Amino acid sequence: MSVPKSKDDAPGVFDALRSTPRAVRYLLGGVLLNQLGAFVQTFLVLYLTHRGYGLDRAGFLLGAYGVGAVAGTVLGGELASRLGSRTTIVTAMGGSSVLVFVIPWLATPGSYPVLLALVVLLGLMTQSYRPAASAMLSDLMPDEYRVMGFSMLRIAMNIGAAAGPLLAAGLIQINWNLLFWFDGATALTYALLAATLLPKPAAKTSAEGPADAAAAEQDKGSAYGIMLRDHRFLFYLTSMLFSALVYAQFFAVLPVDLADAGHSTALYSVVLTLSSVLLISLELAVTARVSRWRASTAATVGTFVYCLGIAGFGLPGSVPALILLTTAVSVGGLMVSGPTLWAHPAKAEERVRGRYIAASQAVFGLGSAVGPALGMLVWTQWGDGIWVTCAVLGVLAAALAWAGLRASDEPAPAPDDPAAATGAREDAAVTG
Repeated sequence: MSVPKSKDDAPGVFDALRSTPRAVRYLLGGVLLNQLGAFVQTFLVLYLTHRGYGLDRAGFLLGAYGVGAVAGTVLGGELASRLGSRTTIVTAMGGSSVLVFVIPWLATPGSYPVLLALVVLLGLMTQSYRPAASAMLSDLMPDEYRVMGFSMLRIAMNIGAAAGPLLAAGLIQINWNLLFWFDGATALTYALLAATLLPKPAAKTSAEGPADAAAAEQDKGSAYGIMLRDHRFLFYLTSMLFSALVYAQFFAVLPVDLADAGHSTALYSVVLTLSSVLLISLELAVTARVSRWRASTAATVGTFVYCLGIAGFGLPGSVPALILLTTAVSVGGLMVSGPTLWAHPAKAEERVRGRYIAASQAVFGLGSAVGPALGMLVWTQWGDGIWVTCAVLGVLAAALAWAGLRASDEPAPAPDDPAAATGAREDAAVTG
């Protein structure tokens, strides 16, 4: 039985950076580059209205992209399990680069049916690389630094997401079409870098016989059955769904609510900037400390604090200083829980890991997609009651996170203890 590390042995930021394999650095660099040019979801509605579309059709096309994106995470997990992570990333990024390149030629009201099919396929291709990237990160990063690795992944995405709109503002001044040409160029560059710099999957041994091949096929077919029987992982997925519903209100309801309260749009811009700066500058240091905690503690406390911070936007008589304080609280909770929650599916057995990661990202994507519509519905009917709803969902999400991750705190049974090993089989798919 392994002995848990003491607090003094917990990994630090510089330990994690020094221990990060070169292939992981290439992977993170590609993610940052791709996110820097990820303009479709952010600017699609504005671009289409600029090209003559009505808001209803433009909004529907953005929703169609979201549907494709949710399906893409599931597809990405399946492809990563069958083809390998590198092949999946190259295929997804290469395909999405071609699709996004042609948007300017199809963005006319007369091409609506073709454009609709294209954006669904684009969402499918664009998001299918993410489970593969997470699976590769899990495979390459040393076990003791896995959570830190997922923190690095989140930071790379946040840097790209923060810098991208600034770059987009300059491109729009030149030509709106440059948004999608630049997006396609970054995706294509990521595909080429992945093909040349990321490691190939380990070759299968020639000694593998028909029985092994049949067992492998059976594993593929039973992976989702294993997931559905894994009640702790289902608790975790439900927690991710509720967290995503709350997370969506930061971008959907909050700007409208601030404007309704008489605040200027500049305040919301400051809120977004503050959250980005805190995440980029502090998350890795916070993760280094949180890695000393039990996984269930980090997930539960972080989720509760984050959702409590979001709910704090509904406090009566909110002044700008209080709004910025609640922003800092919510981001603090996100930094505590986020890396642990996103790293959790990577603990699954290798044969089901890609599908577990895909399920996690698909559920969070689903919550992020439907959350804005649900949030606006609650806000229009109940006003600040939306923040009470966020508080309730946050308590539920925190409780479900504890129920889903507490198995991760248990040490693995000794190899010579068959009774304990038998009892642990139910949770082996996740806890690894």
